[in-house]
Amino acid sequence: MLPIYPSPSFLDPISGENSPVSAVTMADLNVDGMDAVQRRLMFEDECILVDENDRVVGHDTKYNCHLMEKIEADNLLHRAFSVFLFNSKYELLLQQRSKTKVTFPLVWTNTCCSHPLYRESELIEENVLGVRNAAQRKLLDELGVVAEDVPVNEFTPLGRMLYKAPSDGKWGEHELDYLLFIVRDVKLKPNPDEVADIKYVSREELKELVKKADAGDDDGAVKLSPWFRLVVDNFLMKWWDHVEKGTLTEAADMKTIHKL
Repeated sequence: MLPIYPSPSFLDPISGENSPVSAVTMADLNVDGMDAVQRRLMFEDECILVDENDRVVGHDTKYNCHLMEKIEADNLLHRAFSVFLFNSKYELLLQQRSKTKVTFPLVWTNTCCSHPLYRESELIEENVLGVRNAAQRKLLDELGVVAEDVPVNEFTPLGRMLYKAPSDGKWGEHELDYLLFIVRDVKLKPNPDEVADIKYVSREELKELVKKADAGDDDGAVKLSPWFRLVVDNFLMKWWDHVEKGTLTEAADMKTIHKL
């Protein structure tokens, strides 16, 4: 049975006051310029709120968890995950986020980035099973990868990081992010509501992509998500060695929470 926490409320964008989520209508949500899919996800999905030690302290809507005003005022921190999927040639699958995404639209990032939801199957902490279940669910939602291609026991959790990153003046991220690696050849059918583009990259190709992002001074500049860039700068290249050697478990450190 799920523990009982206070019901989440909605910060009304017109009045600036908190209202119960149940009182919000789709007409109210149009003020944020979201399409129907993003509106539904923002208010139906309940993220898991945690403290800085990753202890569950409650739950709230995806909307509130990504609203910088709420993040700053209430110090909302939610649990998240980032999947890094490699094929049998040890190339990393990247995705470009859809232009309709509320946070960080059209940026390039790792294979799949999302949140375990406040539901029993995704709150299981033993062997990081809840987060693994969520990763399997979102790989299907975003990239059309069926569960049989990514069994939950094939995900290797390598670490956790805590970061905060504004997207624009209104939206942002404040996440305790689980970093999951998996090596599998999969069939892909990207969901255009979630993903604008995909590509596999070698180590050298990723380095070139990072150089382009750093140079980004023209209209066609490559942009990388802040969480992906943190992983690239702090962990990815040394972990890639373990991917190629088949020694990922040797790199795992799930005791430390890296505050970046």
